[in-house]
Amino acid sequence: EELRSDRALTLEDVRHNGRWLMYASERLRGDREVVLEAVRRCGVALKYASAEMRADRGVVLEAVRLGIDDVTGEHALQHASEELRGDREVALEAVRDHGLALKYISEELRGDRGVALEAVRQDGHALEYASEELRSDRALTLEDVRHNGRWLMYASERLRGDREVVLEAVRRCGVALKYA
Repeated sequence: EELRSDRALTLEDVRHNGRWLMYASERLRGDREVVLEAVRRCGVALKYASAEMRADRGVVLEAVRLGIDDVTGEHALQHASEELRGDREVALEAVRDHGLALKYISEELRGDRGVALEAVRQDGHALEYASEELRSDRALTLEDVRHNGRWLMYASERLRGDREVVLEAVRRCGVALKYA
């Protein structure tokens, strides 16, 4: 326990692998410098940080820039405080490079057209996590199916019956017709 509480040793440790924050003492999991160093190496290391650090806007913004962990498939945002998952700037930063982070933002922001559009531009599959209202948004759905016709499957039932939307989806991917 003495070594896990050694700040210099822990800083060196997380510089090599941010995940190793999990081995730090509780006190060091709440040390802003240590946590920042960890999340700059591995955004998902945020899950090992103290609740106070998971609610620190600066720490969370750093963590979401790295986004998805290639090993576990987790996204840093899912470990942020509920309050920060409802912060528009944090949400935009998260979806800018990882559209599927839309899944982890607040329900309210899933209905924010700007956030959803940014997510869909990055990854059309993100439409699945947008609010029902936005999945019925014709312009957003057209934007989505222009990238990949298969994303028609996440559109509202009404739009899956819209000739122009379906035609655009089929132009991109013939199999999209099965979602009409």
